[in-house]
Amino acid sequence: MSRMYDLLQSLASNGKTLGSIESMTGGLFAEKATMVPGASNVFKGAIVSYTRDVKEKVLGIDPKIIDKEGVVSEIVAQKMAAKGREVLGVDVALSITGNAGPTAEPGDAEIGQVYFGLATKDGTWSFGYKLMGTRQEIREKAVDLMITFGLSQTK
Repeated sequence: MSRMYDLLQSLASNGKTLGSIESMTGGLFAEKATMVPGASNVFKGAIVSYTRDVKEKVLGIDPKIIDKEGVVSEIVAQKMAAKGREVLGVDVALSITGNAGPTAEPGDAEIGQVYFGLATKDGTWSFGYKLMGTRQEIREKAVDLMITFGLSQTK
């Protein structure tokens, strides 16, 4: 079985629901979740906040935070998860923001830098990671890490 299946089963066994708030993965986590038969019992939806504008207007992230920390930052990942959990009405929300390349603007996050967030009723957790590879490889690895992060918090 897939690790996504394991994540959804773990949540289902605890009566929990899941949502994703994605930036650089563009909905890839949601796609993989919905490939699992019966996913709709656990996975309720996704928000793809690919641009700064959507992060501000849909997720309500303060532009001052983005100006200070950058759109690819741990605090933005935390805010994405927390607001996404509220908007989607789920027990667990996983978020990601990062730079998959192929370029990085001066002052922006390096290619491969990603930040993950996880929000539950008990709080919000986050971590950063540096990934290597092509744009698609970075996106795939990022989704794998989202699943791992989710699994680590649902056991």
